[in-house]
Amino acid sequence: MSLEESLAEFLEDGDDWERKKTSVDGVFILKLPEYKGSPPRLAIELNPTDSSGNPTKKRGLMMFNAGELKKFREMISEEGLDGAMETIMEVNPEKGKKKRPEEEEEDVIEI
Repeated sequence: MSLEESLAEFLEDGDDWERKKTSVDGVFILKLPEYKGSPPRLAIELNPTDSSGNPTKKRGLMMFNAGELKKFREMISEEGLDGAMETIMEVNPEKGKKKRPEEEEEDVIEI
């Protein structure tokens, strides 16, 4: 079965919001339901996967046309993005047990 036939069949027979794996790790095809007069359609979803090939996020990055794909490629290749991510990783707290509000100290600004 060709890619076009597979996608057409999924669009016709797939359930709303159903996600299908592809042969490319982290690339999924998502069937979107009818919405405000638009017919059901398919989208590409990029979503990192775990060791079993299952998506790690509830929803990944969705793209509906070649223009969006091109824009996302440009944004992701932006040099400043690496530095911003490194800084975010330094600033973000490590994963761990979250304190309950009564355990946290009150934040006071010294004047």
